[in-house]
Amino acid sequence: MDVAHTAGIDAGLTTTLNAAAIAAGAVILDVRARGYTVEKKYDSSPVTEADQAAEALILDRLREAAPGVPVIAEESVYSGRVPEIGVEFFLVDPLDGTREFSRGGDDFTVNIGLIRTGEAVAGVIFVPATGVIYWGSEGAGSWRATATGEAVSEPSAITIRRAPEAGIDVVASRSHRTRETDDFIARFDVRRLVSAGSSLKFCVVAAGEADLYPRMGTTMQWDTAAGDAILRAAGGQVVTLDGARLAYGPIGDVDGPERFRNPWFVATGGVDPMGSQSPFDQP
Repeated sequence: MDVAHTAGIDAGLTTTLNAAAIAAGAVILDVRARGYTVEKKYDSSPVTEADQAAEALILDRLREAAPGVPVIAEESVYSGRVPEIGVEFFLVDPLDGTREFSRGGDDFTVNIGLIRTGEAVAGVIFVPATGVIYWGSEGAGSWRATATGEAVSEPSAITIRRAPEAGIDVVASRSHRTRETDDFIARFDVRRLVSAGSSLKFCVVAAGEADLYPRMGTTMQWDTAAGDAILRAAGGQVVTLDGARLAYGPIGDVDGPERFRNPWFVATGGVDPMGSQSPFDQP
């Protein structure tokens, strides 16, 4: 399939991405059921057999569905396998929330995002522990369903909400909160602060269950691409602290995984994140 020449996002591609994410989730749960060890990558972040097996499955599915479209996948990048990319490529995090997974929690996801000309245009996020799947793309909106095995329930459309007048709901990282993030949150009238792991934070905002997700800390492009696409298709936005759209692609003059590091960003539904000038300068 020549993805670049489809009108919008091909429905067949969406089905393939969803099926790949669900199948990868099954692999992850199988590894968890039989036991595994947690290893450390050179940056001390955790990795397991589940990360590696899920990524191998997704890479096979994408090669078959979209031959010739490069894939930037987390574990491959950490192993030094980085293909040349052009205007279009996939970003894959086969197990987002490995820390949560290794602790026995449920807030871990499978993320597959499609990038065109530096923008996230399609994405799928699957939650293996609950079977909930989210997806969205330009022109087609965002959706949520439940997978039982390979069967997927009738999807429901999701969309952002108007920010409540009584105060907004903010979702923040469970494992990676920073002082800068808390200081940013303090600038708003917050009714409720919700902690969540992995890319689920984007989904909570996209589904109109929260209004703002600020992230002043380290993230990589494979962490955010799928959630970015889903949130945008639901009517939201993801912007850097200067108000620019979060962009994707390798950073020049940087080697290794750091070539795909994100700047600090704010994901938002009906809240203007630039309503007051951000006081932070990212190092």
